[in-house]
Amino acid sequence: MTQSGAITSKMAENRTFPPPAKFVEQANIKSLDEYRRMYEQSIRQPEEFWGKIAEGFHWFKKWDKVRDWKEPDVKWFVGAKTNVSYNCLDLQIEKGRGNHPAILFEGEPGDVRKITFKELRTEVCKFANVLKKLGVKKGDRVTIYMPMIPELPIAMLACARIGAPHSIIFGGFSATAISDRVGDADSHIIITCDGGWRRGKVVPLKATVDEALEIDRRVKQVVVFKRIGEQAKVTMKAGRDFWWHDLMKEASADCPAEQCDAEDPLFLLYTSGSTGKPKGIKHTTAGYMVYTAFTSKMIFDLKPNDLMWCTADIGWVTGHSYVVYGILQNGVTSLIYEGSPDFPNWERFWTMIEKHKPTVFYTAPTAIRAFMKQGRQLVDKHDLSSLRLLGSVGEPINPEAWMWYHEVVGRKSCPIVDTWWQTETGGILITPLPGITDTKPGSATRPFFGVEPDVVDRSGKTVNVNEGGLLVIRQPWPAMLRTVWGDHDRFKRTYWSDIKGCYFTGDGARRDADGYYWLMGRVDDVLNVSGHRLGTAEVESALVAHEAVAEAAVVGMPHEIKGEGIAAFVTLRKGFTASDELKKALDAHVVKEIGAIARPDQIRFSEALPKTRSGKIMRRLLREIAAGGDVKGDTTTLEDFNVINKLRQDDES
Repeated sequence: MTQSGAITSKMAENRTFPPPAKFVEQANIKSLDEYRRMYEQSIRQPEEFWGKIAEGFHWFKKWDKVRDWKEPDVKWFVGAKTNVSYNCLDLQIEKGRGNHPAILFEGEPGDVRKITFKELRTEVCKFANVLKKLGVKKGDRVTIYMPMIPELPIAMLACARIGAPHSIIFGGFSATAISDRVGDADSHIIITCDGGWRRGKVVPLKATVDEALEIDRRVKQVVVFKRIGEQAKVTMKAGRDFWWHDLMKEASADCPAEQCDAEDPLFLLYTSGSTGKPKGIKHTTAGYMVYTAFTSKMIFDLKPNDLMWCTADIGWVTGHSYVVYGILQNGVTSLIYEGSPDFPNWERFWTMIEKHKPTVFYTAPTAIRAFMKQGRQLVDKHDLSSLRLLGSVGEPINPEAWMWYHEVVGRKSCPIVDTWWQTETGGILITPLPGITDTKPGSATRPFFGVEPDVVDRSGKTVNVNEGGLLVIRQPWPAMLRTVWGDHDRFKRTYWSDIKGCYFTGDGARRDADGYYWLMGRVDDVLNVSGHRLGTAEVESALVAHEAVAEAAVVGMPHEIKGEGIAAFVTLRKGFTASDELKKALDAHVVKEIGAIARPDQIRFSEALPKTRSGKIMRRLLREIAAGGDVKGDTTTLEDFNVINKLRQDDES
């Protein structure tokens, strides 16, 4: 290991792409000098900076102080009263956007709905009154377990309207995961559906809730939206279960927004690692509200007639911030899609873009690599000319996947905002600004306003340019998590104890000579090979740079001599066949790109990689397979368990 324990970084990426001149002309921020002036003020004078930004929002009562920071605890807009639902809906109607579409929805079967801001407010107010009638009060936690249909944001905004923090559970989670989260939040009500659609099959959401409530019986009421109908075959328990449509019939459309304190909780969102109890990340009202709206406007360069398609499920933080809250606060239409990108075929996304004409498209590197594997001919068949901006989120993007996205989807005319952030951060922290940033494939580039990152060693000392280290943030930003629900010690221990005086992200990174940040994966995804630390993302990028490779996942494996070896799981592009010769070629390619230290000890070809339904590769399972052991731990979010079975068979053969 190097003396600092830093991550070795040898891959070079020298390609740069300036924003297209046509884009610069209409961008919200048009010059690097303007960014530098604003950024400097946001770091040196955060109260003045964020106070000015917050002037554009609706407040029942203005703040007494913009920021109160006593490390690690922070409060923003202290003493203010506001309501996020009001800012998403009522304020937009007051600005004349009432008849403008707020949500454009397409379901997996092809059903389409368009809901204006006025219509959305009506539905939100009615459901807010339903919640009140069921006894939900300000501060009560409301659990939501729904598919990607308009009733999900309606339920969210209804909770926000009455000051009841919501806890959304991703629709792929198991009954045990639901009961764990319900128990931790001490929630007494669940909003769900009879079912949802996924690849032509019914996802039995209500049945899963019923199973969860056999484990934890604290829930007194379940509200069920009828999405599927008779096919769902649900059982309704008298006195506990209620149909959404029955309750909405009698509900009033008049529900004044609750005056929430700036630091009242807006939502809990549970995040879990490979071990341990899930953490209930608590986000509060005003700081999150201001930050998500401002990041949405600046990073996605939003204009009044934009149609934003963020493909993330609302059950994850990306969906909270950039499908719902940040987008609606800008008066912009959000496109919501219920199904998967490969149903009924791999052209579904491109067909939808041609049909609905979104202008901004924000998706995950995992999806981009999956599209790469299918070949560009499926994309080239469709008119994607409505797109003016592309975004990437969820994990570091390999440079070659970035180039494919740029050339094939963006037709070389759309800036790409490759964004880095976390559930805990609430909003994007490191990102290009599309009108001013010369982008580099694979780099998240520069920090957003108010964000002061650094790359340090374990002692907290800033490392040299292009030397890998630990990514930390040196001061709070408005959307930062406030605590882990019910366990403030865990909050301090997890995020503020590793590097003194800093929020530790848990990610490895490097900073280049231009001040651009390169994310290298989770620190726990760093390999220690013969005393050298290598970022898994870096080895994966080297593999994906080869013409034969569509996607790669790299994990550590026990090695008698090196201590830890490198196991690579690879899926191939169409037209390429797995062979020993190809293994040797990939082996040589990695050595050429990084060096002999990064040579994989084993390369396994696979038709698919184990992923969650949100598209993230489950590297923990690959580590267990590479080590020759059984797959252990929670696999409830796994998209297709057959992938694991196939990898096991390959291992045994």
